[in-house]
Amino acid sequence: MKVLQPDHATFTTKGQIVVPARLRRQFDIKQGTRAAVIATPEGILLKPMTAAAIRHGRGILKRSKPARSFAQEWAEKKNEEKRLEDRYAKQGSR
Repeated sequence: MKVLQPDHATFTTKGQIVVPARLRRQFDIKQGTRAAVIATPEGILLKPMTAAAIRHGRGILKRSKPARSFAQEWAEKKNEEKRLEDRYAKQGSR
């Protein structure tokens, strides 16, 4: 994504800001659109939660049809971790 000249906004006494119209159109921000507010090392990141953003993220966490249940997969994973921890502990005591 190409970075353009930054836009400027002013905070009100309540901490509110107005997002410039060009950016509202670009990101399809309508009245009532919610945004995630994230503190980053560079400053405050606002991520609008628009219908387009939700559609883009849909299915990220969806699992394909599993042969085993999630509980079975989790138990197998924990057993494998325990087995590896025990193996490394034995190697360290030699």
